[in-house]
Amino acid sequence: MIPWLAIAVVAVLAAVALRQYRRAGSLQARLTATTAELERVQQSCALLAPAGVVQRALSEGLDEMAERKIVTVMFTDLVGYTAMSEQLDPHALARILNGYFQRVSDAVMEHRGRIGTYLGDGILSYFGALEPNPWQCNDAVGAALALRAAIAAYDADLQKEGLPAVAVGVGIHRGPGLAGLIGSRERREYTVIGRTVNLAARVQALTRTHSADILITEAVREQLDPRFRLEAKPATPVKGIAEPVVTYAVNS
Repeated sequence: MIPWLAIAVVAVLAAVALRQYRRAGSLQARLTATTAELERVQQSCALLAPAGVVQRALSEGLDEMAERKIVTVMFTDLVGYTAMSEQLDPHALARILNGYFQRVSDAVMEHRGRIGTYLGDGILSYFGALEPNPWQCNDAVGAALALRAAIAAYDADLQKEGLPAVAVGVGIHRGPGLAGLIGSRERREYTVIGRTVNLAARVQALTRTHSADILITEAVREQLDPRFRLEAKPATPVKGIAEPVVTYAVNS
């Protein structure tokens, strides 16, 4: 009877081991699925905020992310977008807009900047908000010049497809701003807000007045490397600003 008892014990132990193995396999599969889901969530969050910002938000809380910083803000806008949107069919308009958005994003990211907010056809970008960057003005102007070249190449592609060429206006200003995850409980995005952003948008609007595609303020010029060629423009009143604003066109 003893051999049969031993066989029975071994069988029971084997059955227990098999259940544990299967359970471990199930747990591993769940862990793998959870890890993949977390990676997808992180990738989705990265569309709204950089990875480092997301990690800080998880550890410190959303409201603790807000802080005042000196940043360089670039505001980009499509020239003649309203007329274009009325003339083109939706598919062609989407094709043009998506290409424009991508080229702005590429130019900004390649120069250590970050896209903050899409405002219709307007794009707010910032430099120096995520980490200290003493060259943020150079980076912003470099991004604007890279965008100029990218748009010229893009226009050649659009014309080959029988689509209208596009033009952009860029305004750049440097100053204090509130940087953080801003928004409602349902949706927040990492961006910069404040007077500096407002003035950058006003300077962008002056590109039509001064017939220039890239304009910067005196605050940017003071920090800019002398290798950039600038052309001073007359001081011009802008909405919401007490004193007329002096700007400089960036030639190269």
